[in-house]
Amino acid sequence: MQMLRRRLPWIAAGLTLLFHAVGNAHYGFFRDELYFIICGRHPDFGYVDQPSLTPLLSAASQAFGQSLFMLRLVAGICAAAAVYITCLLVEEIGGGAFAQVLASICVALAPVLASFGTKVSTDMLGLPLWVLAALFTARALRRDPRWWIGAGVALGIAFNAKYSVIFYAAALIGGLVVAGEGRKLVDRWFAYGAAIGIALALPNVAWQVAHGLPMLELLRNGAAGKNVVLSPVQFVLQSVLILNPILSLVWIAGLVWTLLNRSLRWIGATFVILIVVMIAFHAKDYYPGDAYPIVFAAGACAIEAWTQRALWTRPLALGVAVVCGLVLIPFAMPVLPIGTFIAYQSALHLKPIEREHAAIGVLPPDYADMLGWPEMTDAIAAAYDSVPADERSRVMIYAANYGEAAAFDFFGAGRDLPVVTSHHNQYYLWGTRGYAGSDPIVISINVNEGDMRRSFTSVRHFSDYPGVPLAIPVERDDPIYISTGLKLPLAEAWPFTKKLYY
Repeated sequence: MQMLRRRLPWIAAGLTLLFHAVGNAHYGFFRDELYFIICGRHPDFGYVDQPSLTPLLSAASQAFGQSLFMLRLVAGICAAAAVYITCLLVEEIGGGAFAQVLASICVALAPVLASFGTKVSTDMLGLPLWVLAALFTARALRRDPRWWIGAGVALGIAFNAKYSVIFYAAALIGGLVVAGEGRKLVDRWFAYGAAIGIALALPNVAWQVAHGLPMLELLRNGAAGKNVVLSPVQFVLQSVLILNPILSLVWIAGLVWTLLNRSLRWIGATFVILIVVMIAFHAKDYYPGDAYPIVFAAGACAIEAWTQRALWTRPLALGVAVVCGLVLIPFAMPVLPIGTFIAYQSALHLKPIEREHAAIGVLPPDYADMLGWPEMTDAIAAAYDSVPADERSRVMIYAANYGEAAAFDFFGAGRDLPVVTSHHNQYYLWGTRGYAGSDPIVISINVNEGDMRRSFTSVRHFSDYPGVPLAIPVERDDPIYISTGLKLPLAEAWPFTKKLYY
């Protein structure tokens, strides 16, 4: 029995990885995944809209050819690591085998966390790293202050995945102070850990400063009416929904239990501060998602303690968690055929969550944005093939957003398509990507015809790309233009195209 308990974290992590390996690689590449791959093929310490780790890992996954399985295996490994570390945290704060199993089920099946482990995103690395920082914090408080170094390393690496870890780190310090553990921060090992974390973050910070802090500009633009702003009540209720209403009972129990438990109060205080800050900054509901494994671990320990005299309830609790967790998994992992999923969604009377002021279709936006990219690339290739062979050296493809541009780069690799440019995010910073011609033939898609006519003397409507019926609406019925006679030299025209936003 003791040997089985020691192996539980590995077993739980292995099953989670298998779950994702089987369920992840369906539908198609997501818009952001294509963008990460292309960014990672241009290694740097940072990018306009994210740090470097996710793009670099994404590009590395495609080293042996295009593979959705290999790309999403990266996310699956992160999910498995999160489950493993959550089990260690359960053990650290006094939980036993039941608590480890319950926490593992919750972290593996809570929809938003399962989604982080399904498609590659800037959230996937935070999933194991935030809980790892909490584990090392618990060890620093309970065992040896030298564990602060581990916490600093975890947070520093997490910064190079997504900037929101800044809020978690600040909430963690605030939570420790509120919980009466502030004296533990006045320690040389805490200072060493903080210094290491800052040192790991500095290369990306330097990159952002050197490029005029484009991330801040992007966030300001995104907040200016693009995102749906939730009230505090809406934020909390939507958080319960995206974590599964039944499984949420576990993290809520963990929050209450830690706030009432003096030795673990820092966990609850950290979580409360984080949520309050996220609400104040009008964050999207999933932004604090990487913190939930921590309160799931605490909740599993609480339920284990509360059921000491009713052991018969434990198998029931695990069964309910598994069944209820699996009910909502199709909304986080593309495990059902699309037609089946639509019928399933209708049967449950659920609608896609609207996080931005943009049209959405029948499918959730994340799923819809996995469809249509190869077909759109085919449409652009047809426009390119229509240009006389002796003029193709002048062709430049211009896309309306980073998703389109990355798709043409990725799927157009075997078609000898010319350079792909866009005004959007990192593509704007890359500029004309080596194109130095003074009279380009520009093939564009999903751009305003009036803007093109103001910029070119000749704008020819080549065709309308109808799109894939269930793809995201903004990528359907898009006009393709072939334009010549740029009125300004390319180097002078480029700065006027700039668009930074999510």
